[in-house]
Amino acid sequence: MSSEADVKFEIGHVLFIDIVGYSKLLIHEQTEQLQKLREIARATNQFRAAEGEGKLLRLPTGDGGALVFRDNPEAPVGCALEISKALKNYPDLRVRMGVHSGPVREVMDLNEQANIAGAGINMAQRVMDCGDAGHILLSKRVADDLEQYGRWRPLLHDLGICEVKHGATLGIVNLYSDEIGNPEVPEKIKGGEIPREKPSAPIPRKSIAVLPFENLSEDKANAYFADGIQEEILATLSRIGDLKVISRTSTLRFKNAPDSISAIAKQLGVANILEGSVQKAADQVRVNVQLIDAESDSHLWAERYDRKLTDIFAVESDIASNIAEALQARLTGAERRAISSQPTTNTEAHQLYLRGRFCWNKWMGASMPAPEFDKSRQYYEQAIELDPNYALAYAGLADFYGFAFGFGLLPPEEKWAKAQEDNAKKALELDPTLGEAYNSLACDKLYVHRDWPGAERNFRRGLELSPNFAEMHAHYAMCLVLFGRNEEALAEMRRVLDLDPLSSRFGFTSARLFFFMRQYDAALDQYRKTLELDPGAAFAHEWFGDAYEKKQMQKEAIAEWSKALHLSGVDENASLAASMCQPLSTSLPTCGWVTRSKPSPGLQRPSKNATGSRLKSKPIRFSIHCEAIRASRIFSKKSLPGNDEPRQFLCRAETAQRF
Repeated sequence: MSSEADVKFEIGHVLFIDIVGYSKLLIHEQTEQLQKLREIARATNQFRAAEGEGKLLRLPTGDGGALVFRDNPEAPVGCALEISKALKNYPDLRVRMGVHSGPVREVMDLNEQANIAGAGINMAQRVMDCGDAGHILLSKRVADDLEQYGRWRPLLHDLGICEVKHGATLGIVNLYSDEIGNPEVPEKIKGGEIPREKPSAPIPRKSIAVLPFENLSEDKANAYFADGIQEEILATLSRIGDLKVISRTSTLRFKNAPDSISAIAKQLGVANILEGSVQKAADQVRVNVQLIDAESDSHLWAERYDRKLTDIFAVESDIASNIAEALQARLTGAERRAISSQPTTNTEAHQLYLRGRFCWNKWMGASMPAPEFDKSRQYYEQAIELDPNYALAYAGLADFYGFAFGFGLLPPEEKWAKAQEDNAKKALELDPTLGEAYNSLACDKLYVHRDWPGAERNFRRGLELSPNFAEMHAHYAMCLVLFGRNEEALAEMRRVLDLDPLSSRFGFTSARLFFFMRQYDAALDQYRKTLELDPGAAFAHEWFGDAYEKKQMQKEAIAEWSKALHLSGVDENASLAASMCQPLSTSLPTCGWVTRSKPSPGLQRPSKNATGSRLKSKPIRFSIHCEAIRASRIFSKKSLPGNDEPRQFLCRAETAQRF
């Protein structure tokens, strides 16, 4: 019997095809349709070219079949396009197709006939099974490869996540144009997209998601204002401890989405949805809002506000109060004061702050280049010039400096960390009830000063004030794991994913948490799930590689690190990964391979890929594992209780800043 090591797999690029409604056809109709489909497929240029070169495998099935192209990832998609065009002449032949690239191998079946097996075949069939007649569906992996080519990009339309066999989930992309494919959302996906983890507990009645507000202003440049009002209402509601309030990152996915209210609520794990619109003209503003019970699709409360800009905070407070009353949420005296507060009396400063948040959120969503991120700082500073007592603007600056310094967007100088601390303290001096500022101050103590007890005190105080602030729960989870309080850390991370279920960023954070706990299988599983949502995240591929390395899976680790380098625009280093990593992995088993990158002189645009398009991933700085381990030995002399892995990670980050 062959050993497992003798089994040889290759990467196959699979096109799976079947006839929709085949079993309902008469016998002679089945034969005729299969024969016609076979003729159409064999007549395509891609089929003939691959067969002529001996680079095509065929797997017949009862109602269709699979074509495996051996060396060209574009071939199955090109073949699908040709088939789709030809099928226009045969409206009774209803076909669906799925494409995936993955491991395949030739085998002998029980009848001693040649056959094809492997995950590549299975996944291609599952992708196809998500579609209806006329659909050409691609796995997210295939679509990401095609997106690098200008001729494919206009045809790719992301459908999100589809649940397939055995409860697994797949990222699915629909390929169509005016001439080929089916532009309709497949029935299996329509209203059925699911979050990374299904809620295990009943949905609480006092739960709400505030969807992005529609901008009805004639001046579309006022989009920042509509987004800002939605975010401020969400932030106000987040201060109410008796409510569960979904974070902005997850609700943003449903901006201009056709999903039904019940479907959105199911995905977000809430019982109620707030919809709204904003119309701004000169110093006048109109805000329409409606609170909807998702299960019954009935209105619990609705209101229209026609006010001057100077009254906008009163409008936001009234909306929050009415929602709390409609959901029968209990409010403490401190919460009542918090939701009725007025952050500034200067309307121009307020609009500058909203512009700053708009730029910050756009950059965090990876849809704007880095210089736009710096605009958030400029707007915050302009707001402070107009109102030196604007606490939220100082909190915004603290976030900016903390994030920009930590991710290498600023030169590695201690003054930037000091700027984060100073602005957070100033914000709290002006408004001691500001949970956002406590988060920045706690992060400064956690990641810069390594004052973990001090960080925990600030996290706990911040969460008392803003119990629905998902990001603060995530950072607190990292703090707890440093103390070795793993169960508490996991509880915090579960809370994060409950408040922000569709956030890939927190999905990666969750995986990193498992990594720190040395639960490497759980970490790998979480990375796989989350990369389905955001396969272009360079830092996640680096972390994915770290987990593979700990499992002694060197080949897989190198592949993930190479992807990270490629997505970060350093392809020349990615191509050298194998030759550089092998000696390191032999002589230093605990070390991985990464590259040095010089500190940027200031904020820089992400580099371009071969097609000239902007990379979606943010600039990241890769650490040097060998240097990190050396640093961690020095650091371990502090002999504090807890886990070593997160400490090594912090040392790696610190080491990377020096290069």
